Amino acid sequence: MELNGYRIMWLFVFFDLPTDTAKDRKNAAGFRKNLLKDGFNMMQYSVYMRHCASSESADAHEKRIKRLLPPLGKVSILRITDKQFGNIMNFWGRAEVPKEPPPTQLELF
Repeated sequence: MELNGYRIMWLFVFFDLPTDTAKDRKNAAGFRKNLLKDGFNMMQYSVYMRHCASSESADAHEKRIKRLLPPLGKVSILRITDKQFGNIMNFWGRAEVPKEPPPTQLELF
């Protein structure tokens, strides 16, 4: 199968979880750990992202996230194409940070 910037997907998970009680903190930490275990990388503290080789792969990860949702808090999932992700601009202060190369797993497909 030919690689296509419109078929390859990126999943973003944005969340704002309560941390008022010990139980809330445990739930929030568990959610983050499960995202990491599922191959997500932290982009910012409550923004995680994951490369998916196809829309079907993104579907599977979205279903997994829904099963992992903590009982409280707000979680949003955004799916974009690799082509759209290519337009991202990252800054640290006023200095633009170069884009990271795509995951090496692409070479396997």
